[in-house]
Amino acid sequence: MTSSMPVLIEIDFDWCKACGICVNICPRKVLAEASDGSPEIIDARRCTRCLLCELICPDFAIRVGREK
Repeated sequence: MTSSMPVLIEIDFDWCKACGICVNICPRKVLAEASDGSPEIIDARRCTRCLLCELICPDFAIRVGREK
């Protein structure tokens, strides 16, 4: 189910090492790889808050919150 309100997704780029795990694990393709390899949010409205990206991040660099 897709929410009509975007979910707040925070990426701490100071901690992120651009491993791509969050991009690859997202079942809704909310994230994409930017030109520098770091994740970028392409459509937060598609996020179902499954938390896979947050749970799998080895650097604790991504946080999924409540709707904006």
